[in-house]
Amino acid sequence: MVEEVEVKNAGKRQLVQATTERLRELIYAREPDELIGSLPDLARLLGVGIVTVQQAARLLEHEGALEVRRGPGGGYYGRRPDAAALERSLGAYLRTRPHGWEEALDMTSLLFNELCAAAAREGDAAFHPELRAIADRVDLCERDIDTGEWEEAFQDLLFRMVERPLFELLTRVTLRFATSRPVGTPSIYHDGASIEGWKAGRHRIIDAILARDGALARFEADRSNRQVVLGWIERQRG
Repeated sequence: MVEEVEVKNAGKRQLVQATTERLRELIYAREPDELIGSLPDLARLLGVGIVTVQQAARLLEHEGALEVRRGPGGGYYGRRPDAAALERSLGAYLRTRPHGWEEALDMTSLLFNELCAAAAREGDAAFHPELRAIADRVDLCERDIDTGEWEEAFQDLLFRMVERPLFELLTRVTLRFATSRPVGTPSIYHDGASIEGWKAGRHRIIDAILARDGALARFEADRSNRQVVLGWIERQRG
């Protein structure tokens, strides 16, 4: 009896998932804020019950892809989720995972390698003067907080140079979460020697990007950022 109930529930979940995907396809096949249909219309179109459509709609509302309007002119209207909403959702998910900030920091450093390589290979050269200007600001950083502010400005510039929306979203989510490490955790660049090493590494990365050498940019990002981050994480664990 229990197995029959579980099979039945699993079948309902699969039906809702399939309906959600079909409804999502209808939404993205049309312009934002366009009427997709009424509840009865969509139930007939999708060949499912009204309750199934309502369950699928709730998932898409939470996703930011659907708006249910009631009253005259009401119905189901398609939307486009903004990056901020997606970032909040992913960030909330990460916060439910113990020690997730370490994984986020690891992932951020890996994404940074590829971002630097992409900026070198395909980055818009019109931004090179800004890249040179931000390189001049590296040597002004004397504290850990300075390096954090510079890194944020640097990555913003790189994302203006390359059109990678999903890449950018993942990077911003993981970077923001990685900075939420427990109070009292020492920073990566906590003394003069480590900050000087950080400065030299950033200059090498920028030089490689300006030279349009993707392989070198990835190599420099890996040795002066990712390997430093991984070593720091291991020290915190050990």
